[in-house]
Amino acid sequence: MANLETYRNYIQQLISERAQRSMKANPNVEAQTIFDVERNHYQLVYVGWKPNGIRDYGCLLHVDIKNGKIWIQYDGTEDGIANELMALGVPKHDIVLGFQPPSVRKFTEFAVS
Repeated sequence: MANLETYRNYIQQLISERAQRSMKANPNVEAQTIFDVERNHYQLVYVGWKPNGIRDYGCLLHVDIKNGKIWIQYDGTEDGIANELMALGVPKHDIVLGFQPPSVRKFTEFAVS
């Protein structure tokens, strides 16, 4: 599948760019990129401490590729990774908002599954 490698590259590029921006904004919190290319799972996870001494840990992005489509399982960004993927040329019919309930997906502009 020609799109598979392209989609892998886009996802890794966008997550890596976001991680770099995050590390510059707060060097005390590590932005870890987790790329399982064999199984097509991709995550951006924060690990560290905020300046006020509060623990910062959690997943900011979780994206999978399933059946030739990009599934956004979790998106904690302001801009939305779906918008960034579309700007790179990924059609809406290849993006599934997996964080939306299946009953709601049919009302979005994106793929149902």
